[in-house]
Amino acid sequence: MTKRATQLSAYQKASFSAQTREGRSLSHDVYSRGLGAPIVLIQELPGIGQETLSLADKLVDAGHEVVMPHLFGPLGKISIGGNLARVMCMRKEFRLMATDASSPVADWLRLLCRQVRDTRGVDGVGVIGMCLTGNFAITLIGDDSVLAAVASQPAMPFFKQGALHMSPQEIASSRDALEAKGPMRVLRFEDDPLSTVEKSECIHRTFNDDAHERVKEIVLPGKGHSVLTLDFVDEAGHPTYEALQRVLNYFGEKLRAPLRQS
Repeated sequence: MTKRATQLSAYQKASFSAQTREGRSLSHDVYSRGLGAPIVLIQELPGIGQETLSLADKLVDAGHEVVMPHLFGPLGKISIGGNLARVMCMRKEFRLMATDASSPVADWLRLLCRQVRDTRGVDGVGVIGMCLTGNFAITLIGDDSVLAAVASQPAMPFFKQGALHMSPQEIASSRDALEAKGPMRVLRFEDDPLSTVEKSECIHRTFNDDAHERVKEIVLPGKGHSVLTLDFVDEAGHPTYEALQRVLNYFGEKLRAPLRQS
């Protein structure tokens, strides 16, 4: 019998506002639970549904605090078509087709990571981005506030799989950071139609071009998409289960719990 995920009513809720580099003020609710080393869990396109809440439970059970910003869509259920329409209308935050810069919401997420680091009194946080937000994890590892990052099925820009949703400056910052922090993790199914082989080759060409491994890719067999959520199978030995264990081991190596709780 599948265990029911901890619902958002059990989380602490706060609002976080910050300005992007373009001077626009963005504000979103942020849900947090747990007392360990903090991980900022960024929702994917389907939303913060039960599968994402189950992933949050696994992170908390592994000794982490989950900090989950609510960027769009209904809470507690998924809405792929509805959320895609919402995001397409959120042009001041998301630029789905951009190939030479992250979306402005990446600035807001960067400042959220800094706020979490500072208020928890830790050296840095972990980040998980998925699908629509997968590329944000690659961008955020370039900031001092982020010590470990996982990009699960990074897909943007959707129609230009041979490009990254990052500016040249962001790419350079992430390359430099990964030199010091060690390789981040990228997860994808080998036949994913949204996070394709072309995207994988682009990431390797951008970050692993000189035989220095800045990105460690974990490729799962099959044609799934959402490695840690909708396509996750909670059975020892299953490729998604083993991928999650590798992610948890990675965060366990890189992150430390706060000495004091605030």
